[in-house]
Formats: sequence, structure tokens, C-alpha cells
Amino acid sequence: MILHIVNAKYIQDYKVQVSFNDGKQGTADLSDLLHGPVFDPLKDKKLFSQLRVDKTLATIAWPNGADLAPESVYFRAFKNVPELQKKFQEWGYK
Repeated sequence: MILHIVNAKYIQDYKVQVSFNDGKQGTADLSDLLHGPVFDPLKDKKLFSQLRVDKTLATIAWPNGADLAPESVYFRAFKNVPELQKKFQEWGYK
């Protein structure tokens, strides 16, 4: 199954409530991803809070053109779930 984000809502700081096409819902802290030319502007919480789900890309995107791989958001939402550790290792996350 190709992973897609189907819903996302800004909570506070750099946290986002997300729902995926596999039925899982969780909260992802994206603060560690905000570096580099495209993501540095998102340190401005006003801009960060303008996130939306891009239906074409099936992931979170922002008005400045930044977007994230759904797997990266999934990892951050569920990184402490024991039964998902094997999947995360296969994806290259530790």
C-alpha cells in the first residue's frame, strides 16, 4: 500500500494531527525537519500553521512550496509504536 495523508490539522508549535489512508491517526511533531532553504521559512509558526493536504501529492504542503514525504510524517506520528518498528527500519528510520 502506498501511504497517503488524507487529513491534517495544525495543533500548536510544530505539531500536526494527521490521518492516513491506512486508518491510523496520530500527532506528528515536525520541528526536527525545519532546516534548509525550503523548510527554514516554516519556523515562522504563522506560515507553518497554513499547512494543508495537497490532494495531488497526498501529503502535507505549505504555501511556500514545501511538502513532506508521507512516510516521514508517519514515522514522527508513530515512532514509539512497537509493532511498527520493523516497517520503520525497512524505510531507513531508527
